[in-house]
Amino acid sequence: MEVNVINISGKETGAKVQLPDAIFAVKPNDHAIYLDVKQYLANQRQGTHKSKQRNEIAGSTRKLYKQKGTGGARAGSIKSPLFNGGGRVFGPQPRDYSFKLNKKLKSLARKSALTYKAQDNNILVLEDFNFDSIKTKNYVKLVADLNLTDAKTLLVLPAANNNVYLSSRNLKKSKVVTAAQLNTYDVLNAGTLILTTETVKTLEEAYAK
Repeated sequence: MEVNVINISGKETGAKVQLPDAIFAVKPNDHAIYLDVKQYLANQRQGTHKSKQRNEIAGSTRKLYKQKGTGGARAGSIKSPLFNGGGRVFGPQPRDYSFKLNKKLKSLARKSALTYKAQDNNILVLEDFNFDSIKTKNYVKLVADLNLTDAKTLLVLPAANNNVYLSSRNLKKSKVVTAAQLNTYDVLNAGTLILTTETVKTLEEAYAK
């Protein structure tokens, strides 16, 4: 798939770049995408939820009233789950939600997500660029010149660039990652995927196998 290269002002440079078919034109596997997204979201969970059981509640262990003759249930402690403020039965406990996936499956999921973006013509390729300083207005101007002000965008850089990353961090609809950080969830969550010419080469080296 051949794509025109544009500059940060949104104008065509006259150059073209070939998006490798091995990455952007595979047969999409929806189940692989589902598993990779599920793992990504599971890994975001802290798993620190916790409720107290009856042995952890602060309270008296004295028997509330005599065993027989009250006509009521035989309560033994104020910490019983039956009472307000008592322990919780089978409540949540801290746990790790993360799980592992095969590397080939994760690679297939990401290539499938990139293929969907290519099929929908939601990929832009910019010539390599940098900002002279860290200013949010620099990134605001960039997305405005690309006519993407109201769109969710994901900019993928070949390597870490603090000037670009920090300039975009305050914008809710914009996200900047490196090629090494690219994941299926971010690709699908973005309306438009923005690559640079160097990023395409980096992705080809990583995924075109």
